[in-house]
Amino acid sequence: MEALACIKRVPDTGAKIPLTDDQQSIDTTTLGFTVSPHEECAVEEAVQQVETHGGSTTALTLGPEEASEQLYTAIARGADEGVLLEAGDEEWRPTATARAIADAIEELERKFDLLLFGNESADTENYQVGPRVANELDVPCVTGIKDLEVTDGSAVAKREVTGGSEVYEVPLPAVVAVKEGINSPRYPSMRSRMRAKRQELTRMDPERVDGPTFERIRLEAPETDEGAAEVLGEGPEAAPAVVDVLEDIGVL
Repeated sequence: MEALACIKRVPDTGAKIPLTDDQQSIDTTTLGFTVSPHEECAVEEAVQQVETHGGSTTALTLGPEEASEQLYTAIARGADEGVLLEAGDEEWRPTATARAIADAIEELERKFDLLLFGNESADTENYQVGPRVANELDVPCVTGIKDLEVTDGSAVAKREVTGGSEVYEVPLPAVVAVKEGINSPRYPSMRSRMRAKRQELTRMDPERVDGPTFERIRLEAPETDEGAAEVLGEGPEAAPAVVDVLEDIGVL
């Protein structure tokens, strides 16, 4: 089996996101970067499926040179190789991203059986790249998946819904967009990280093909509620004050 896991370099999910003065982009000066949580699960699922069925796992990302760090992390987690589509610092919209990924897959001349994506990225949450790549390649696509079983020539994917689950069987090759909870991504050891750094990445220069789009006016950061904490006391003497608070909020 040949598995492809597509990932994206995003700001640390727990960080406060500052904007540039012109409100047109994110100020990355003080930000750390990581892989979207859903996509960490996509890498783990690709690695697990290859461990079960044999073959190899490729991790692919589109982004600046710095995104190579996320590819090295994927390799440290068990991927066999990494592919960087060198796209510079500018944000690519889903249409252009999907076209570039599809073109890269065809240029690599690899017959990928399973193409795994995170259900949505942690920054823009567009929910579009996986389905658009499937459309470009004319292969089946299932999204929101939290359980996946691959058999000879097909995959059975389950999506959680209220009161149960939906089960899909799709022929391979197929695009599967997974969510957190489908697995528990392994933590790369220091040795595996060092070994990954020595591996050569495949670098490609994608052509940007934007379709119809809209004009961004500005970005706005959500308001934050920085409420102060009140210390009610210490030890048993604080119990009456705690009871008063519980009564005020209607718990007692």
